[in-house]
This record gives sequence, C-alpha cells and structure tokens, in this order.
Amino acid sequence: MRHTYRAIALASLALLPPAAAAPALAARAASTPDPIVFVHGWNSDGSTWNTMAERFRADGWPAGRLHQWSYPTSQSNATTAIQLAQEIDHVLASTGASKVDLVTHSMGGLSSRYYLKNMAGDAKVDAWVSLAGPNHGTGAAYLCGGASCTEMRPGSAFLNALNAGDETPGTTRYATWRSPCDGIVTPADTVALAGALNTETACLQHTAFPADAAVYREVRDHVAPGAR
Repeated sequence: MRHTYRAIALASLALLPPAAAAPALAARAASTPDPIVFVHGWNSDGSTWNTMAERFRADGWPAGRLHQWSYPTSQSNATTAIQLAQEIDHVLASTGASKVDLVTHSMGGLSSRYYLKNMAGDAKVDAWVSLAGPNHGTGAAYLCGGASCTEMRPGSAFLNALNAGDETPGTTRYATWRSPCDGIVTPADTVALAGALNTETACLQHTAFPADAAVYREVRDHVAPGAR
C-alpha cells in the first residue's frame, strides 16, 4: 500500500539529525503533489469525481489537495471561467501551492481552456486533463439549450475563438482522452488538441470516463509524472 507524501516526509525526518531536518523538510515539501481541481461537465456536479478522487487519496494525495468543484452548467463557459479563476486562487491560497492541476470532464474542458488562454491561467496550472471534452464541438449540443450548449455546437463563435491560434498555450502540460464509443461527444476526434498528449481509450461511454480505472491510472501519471 502506498503511503501519503506527508507520512513519507515525516518518517524520513525522524531519521535525520536536527540540523538537517529543516532543509530536508523543504526538499520534501517540494515533492508534495499539486492540488487538483476537478471540473465536471454539463448538467452535472462535483460528485462526478467521487470515484477518481478516492483513487487519488488511496494513491497518496492528501484529501485537502483534492477539490471537487461545482458550478451552474447552463451559464456561458466564459462566466464559468471567471468563477473557476476564483476557485483556483482560493485553492492556491489555502494550500500554499504555486500551481494546481486541472482534471476536467466533457464541457468542463471548455471553461478551463478559456481560463488558460484568456485569463493568464497557464501561469497557475501545471497539468490539464480533458476527458471526453467537446473541444471542437459536438452535434449533441443541438439537443440542449442555453448559453453553454450553444457554445458547444460545432462552429460556434465561442469555439472558433477558443481554437484560434495555439490550442495549447503556455507551459501547461495538456492531455486529452477520447473514446470511439463515447456516444455524446462525437466524432471522437473533436476531443484532440494540437500540442497535447492525445489518447484514445477502450470502448467507453461518455459518462464512464471519471470512474474508469485505466483512465484514472493514465491521468494520475500525467498530473504527477515520476511521483510514485
């Protein structure tokens, strides 16, 4: 069983002479994982991430660094991005971290990308994950209404602006996952972004991504490479 980063740090310090403890503590603190902010999709909430968050806890992420954020999904993704910026600032202030990791599902990828591209969010985000994100639109968005659904339609003004120029700006490490059996975000290639690590999964339905064990392992290794 994996121990938490905190437990490992304390056990290591117990073996050191007092003079060495302070610099060793600083070194260990640098290896503490970034806080993760989970961003759900349309018509959902933070409970989408219960299974994945529990897996992160089991693999050593402190509970206080896992934030299952909820927001109103009918509003414009630009409005959500403003609220996401506030949430990220709150997480950074409360944890003392310098950056967060963003793990998103479906429409959650759009507001987070808006934040990264248009609100200098890349300076505060180390790794970004899009699970089944309609990054270039999906026809399913014609079946729902409201600002956010309109923005998810292929060729919308929102998506055209979001995808203009560099699709993966800044130094943030971008990654996407798509399924040939998604059924909601189609075609599957709409998920992939130029400049990102783009992965096709096994045959997964749209809502299965956040709870899939194989997807979790790949997401975990992307947000904290070499940490285990």
